[in-house]
Amino acid sequence: MIPEEIVRSPSWYESSARNRITGLLDAETFREILGPAERVMSPHLELFDLPPAFDDGVIVGRGQLDGKPVAIIAQEGQFMGGTFAEVSGAKIVGLLRAVTASAGTPDGVSAVLLLLDTGGVRLQEANAGELAVSETVRALLGVRAAGIPVVALVGGRAGAFGGGGIVTACCSHVVISEQGRISVTGPEVIETNKGAEEFDSRDRALVWRITGGRSRVLLGGADSYVKGDVASFRAAAARSRNAAPPFTLETMAAEQDRLEKRLSSYGDCRDTPEIWARAGLADPASVPDIDDDAFLALLSEREIKHDAR
Repeated sequence: MIPEEIVRSPSWYESSARNRITGLLDAETFREILGPAERVMSPHLELFDLPPAFDDGVIVGRGQLDGKPVAIIAQEGQFMGGTFAEVSGAKIVGLLRAVTASAGTPDGVSAVLLLLDTGGVRLQEANAGELAVSETVRALLGVRAAGIPVVALVGGRAGAFGGGGIVTACCSHVVISEQGRISVTGPEVIETNKGAEEFDSRDRALVWRITGGRSRVLLGGADSYVKGDVASFRAAAARSRNAAPPFTLETMAAEQDRLEKRLSSYGDCRDTPEIWARAGLADPASVPDIDDDAFLALLSEREIKHDAR
């Protein structure tokens, strides 16, 4: 018999952006801004004979999580790879700016939840997409400077690649599942420029070893590891908004120091099992094969932050 908690909690990876929002927030509290009925769509896709979406693949709005107000942004990875473009980027930036403007007022929120599911910039709107990423980073840092944490949740089909990888690195706290992937350069891009002998994008085991959730949390590129169901992401989001560090020069200096040490320690490694071995894991080759409970136990043994259900 399937356990009741699994029946009640769907897979984050397989859920749509709207279903993820429904599972994250308190029931009946979500209020969407510029929803599908407004039909604010990309003006560019028709030029390429591509169908637009009424929400341009991004959902923004407000709701409550455990009774506290939050702003939420969710990318739909199944529309154009969840990419940053003119309209989708404007919706993200507009909400982030509104959050900053309302900080400290009765209309303020306790956190921003950023549900990343993106391949990066939309190639058909490349210039607008690049601007959207840069403006998102600026607006996100403005939210953090106003004292409001931004929690990234990564576990969707598209991962968080390209500009999405950069945005993820700017968040206060990153929650990831085994299915999540984070990288600035996607596997297909590396293969196109350097060849399959450098990085075979069809080798799923390789892709997940290099960019997947387990590697990211072991190396500090993500702060919390969760099982891949919506309920686990909800619990982690509620905890993470209270665990985010202050946005200070000391925090930034500590992060820079950590990155420099990581490069010094592992910069010459060719694959992640080498990194895990050098980091002291007793059986690094087993990491991709163990189940979530065993991996969470491994994190606990090494005193790495994680969010177990």
